[in-house]
Amino acid sequence: MAPVAIVGTGFTVMDRIYVEPESTRQEALGGSCGNVLISLAMLHHEVAPVLALGLDEIGNRLVEEFAVAGATTTYIRRSPALRSPVLAQHLDTRLGRHSFTFTCPETHEELPRYQPIDRSDLDDARPLLTNCTIFYTDRISDAIVEAMETAASSGAIVFFEPSDVSDSELFARAAAAAAIMKFSADRLDGNGDLAGVSQDAVVIVTHGEAGLEVRRGSDRRWCAPYPAPAVRDTCGSGDMVSVGLIDWLVASRTGHGAGPDVADVLKGVMAGQRLAAENCAFEGARGLFKACGASYARRVLTEG
Repeated sequence: MAPVAIVGTGFTVMDRIYVEPESTRQEALGGSCGNVLISLAMLHHEVAPVLALGLDEIGNRLVEEFAVAGATTTYIRRSPALRSPVLAQHLDTRLGRHSFTFTCPETHEELPRYQPIDRSDLDDARPLLTNCTIFYTDRISDAIVEAMETAASSGAIVFFEPSDVSDSELFARAAAAAAIMKFSADRLDGNGDLAGVSQDAVVIVTHGEAGLEVRRGSDRRWCAPYPAPAVRDTCGSGDMVSVGLIDWLVASRTGHGAGPDVADVLKGVMAGQRLAAENCAFEGARGLFKACGASYARRVLTEG
């Protein structure tokens, strides 16, 4: 099979967005992993999500969105035993603030949750993992961590974007496999949670609207944020930084097996910050892509 540049797995849901004061409801593929992968596919990268979804209408729509964006959907498993995940988002465009819930605001019922891939999904995806340039994940499980280790041992750059430490042993294995680890200072301890990270790994610590820090060993660089032209929705800002960085790494990488270069990481991060700032002017995690198109997003990334 032909190599796929970017392979990923993790939090992928149907975002159900309730917008105020407009009192409207929108739906689109979301979740950090889903948003990063579909954005990169829209930017014309070869992308293959490895996911487990339900054999239901929500699953149909999520797969269709990936396919329309140009992603390879062969490794999205559909099972009648699963319900495809949905996440409700409340968005106030006047304040540029949002919140999330797994309880449906209309029925007050619990919405279906994300389910990670299993061993069979991992085995099916091994040809991808041993040939990809980037492997991205924002969640961990036994199968996901083994996927990270498989990709890393084959020379891929493993990009790990955790939101918490739910299993300290698995997290330590994941951190050891990661070449790039990006997380929010509000979610993880930038010192205690990094005990297993390789000294050669690049660590990106985000501080919301204040900016972010790029670390490698004792080398620490601060990246101030770009000013947003308007702020209607900050959802997806961190994902856009990841999109910019992965886009840059794929474009600048000279060969399979080379680790991330700090200079390239900084350039990619700043490109992603520009994209994040522009995206804040629109509703939804990929509002800029929807309103202006992928070609405009490409100009933001490349032209500065």
